[in-house]
Amino acid sequence: MPQVTVHTAKTQLSRLIEAALNGEEVIIARGSTPVVRLVPVIPQRFKFGVLSADLGPGPDFLEPMAPDELAEWEGPA
Repeated sequence: MPQVTVHTAKTQLSRLIEAALNGEEVIIARGSTPVVRLVPVIPQRFKFGVLSADLGPGPDFLEPMAPDELAEWEGPA
């Protein structure tokens, strides 16, 4: 697709978006100077557990504390 001016892009934005989604290169220019390239956004799915192999298992917060750790938290009796 040839480059289009900002004015043309304003009036034909829907058509230009469709062209970009169909793989055409859409360049918007100010006068004869190209300033913007219109490209589609590729949606990416969120993936849970991406770092699980790097981080390892987390702490078990329901596990009872060791007696020496518990004494440090409670302080002197």
